[in-house]
Amino acid sequence: MRKTITLFLMLFAFVTVWSQPLTPEQIDNLTYQTMQAFNVPGIAVAVIKDDHVVHMKGYGVRSIATGQKTDENTLFAIASNSKAFTSAALGILIDEGRLTWETKVIDIIPEFRLYDAYVTEDFNIKDLLTHRSGMGLGAGDLMLWPDSSTFTKEEIIHNLRYLKQVSPFRTKYDYDNLLYLVAGEVVARVSGQGWDEFVEARIMKPLGMANSAASLTRVSDRSNIIDAHVPVEGILQVVPMYASTLLDPAGGIMSSVADMSKWVMMQLNRGKHGEGNDKQLLSERVHREMWTPQTIIPVRYPGPYNSHFSAYGLGWRLTDVSGYLQASHTGGLAGVVTQVTLIPEIKLGIIVFTNQQESSAFTAITNTIKDGYLGVKGNDWVKMLKENVDRSRAEAQKITDDIWSKIEANLSLSVEKADPEVFTGTYTDNWFGDIVIAEENGILRLRSVKSPRLRGEMLYYTGNTFVVKWDNRSMDADAWVVFKLDREGRAESFTMEAISPLTDFSFDFHDLSPERKSGR
Repeated sequence: MRKTITLFLMLFAFVTVWSQPLTPEQIDNLTYQTMQAFNVPGIAVAVIKDDHVVHMKGYGVRSIATGQKTDENTLFAIASNSKAFTSAALGILIDEGRLTWETKVIDIIPEFRLYDAYVTEDFNIKDLLTHRSGMGLGAGDLMLWPDSSTFTKEEIIHNLRYLKQVSPFRTKYDYDNLLYLVAGEVVARVSGQGWDEFVEARIMKPLGMANSAASLTRVSDRSNIIDAHVPVEGILQVVPMYASTLLDPAGGIMSSVADMSKWVMMQLNRGKHGEGNDKQLLSERVHREMWTPQTIIPVRYPGPYNSHFSAYGLGWRLTDVSGYLQASHTGGLAGVVTQVTLIPEIKLGIIVFTNQQESSAFTAITNTIKDGYLGVKGNDWVKMLKENVDRSRAEAQKITDDIWSKIEANLSLSVEKADPEVFTGTYTDNWFGDIVIAEENGILRLRSVKSPRLRGEMLYYTGNTFVVKWDNRSMDADAWVVFKLDREGRAESFTMEAISPLTDFSFDFHDLSPERKSGR
């Protein structure tokens, strides 16, 4: 481990501003300096150009606990890069004539309901994949996140009806995960196979992705797999890998850069694969639809690649970079982030997997490699992104420090607090279920019944406002809890909201509306 750190320090001079494709040695240096800058233990990188893998390598360690090396076959959770596999699975069924992009979801899943009856009736397969349902960003993700919930797939599909629209149907991009779970269920009901079995048999096996699996639970050989890492109060820690199979169609696939290079080459060849591209996984017609803009994403400024449009296709994000179409996606789970980037017109693919959750690491590597092929000069991505990360963290730290300072002052000054009996009881939310607030050994605590990792101490802030400090400190998701009192001065409901601006959007506390259960 010490030798690795020494090598990091030796290579921590920012890269030259490249104006041509990077050599393997230059990619090595870039990756090592990125790991050092963003405190990432292990990274795997693959570059595909003109149907050839021109670089494929693992760097650092797959776990700080074991010190075992990362290589090109190390398995990572690819997280939301799984969404393109779900889109492809549906595409295969469309090629077989078993459904269309316009098939209504309720024709496949009759019990499917959204908050608005009109939206339910008109919702089609394509709508499941395009983040335009009208629900808010990450709506309902607390049923999946953090990895501890006892919700079933059937309950999640049922509870979609309680998630209110925040924008008109098909008018606005708001990223979601739950509808990809529904898309996976469509695959299962139409094909007669589970989503995981279908993806492995109909996509991974034909492409030769022999070491990949549709879910962590389906990985048979775990001798070369990462640990997830999260910085907790500045110290990197190993955290459990996300294991719930419910998320699989949205983010559950396990793969390596070696296997994913085969997936990328098939994509760059518009559905073709095999020796001489003599086999067809997807028709070009279906593949073209996946890379057709479906939901517009606003572009505020052209940026370094002179980009003028941004959109979401079917499992892919689309934009223009220096005059070329780019299809890409990122993925993130606790302690893991990944990125896949394709520029089909120049047959370029870049894959970057990391075992730490700082996304600037994969951006720095991807963009530096991309700049070399596009001839873009003047961007020191490691330096720029490190400055942005440091600035964002400092701003978030100031917000949270100010809050904790006030809480500590309340404690030290023995400020009279609100009577705990006013707030204790069982509250219920129509999609998230019961939340219990109880006094334990003189301390007010909150716990979710159906998401056991969401439990923590409630600290008085002011008035009817508390802060819940989660027992699990790796989540970085402490939240406001603001109570509404009835005419007798007893809490009848509350709202929640994350404190830090850096809290992951899947902690969608703001979508909760818990009300006290009658008589409790």
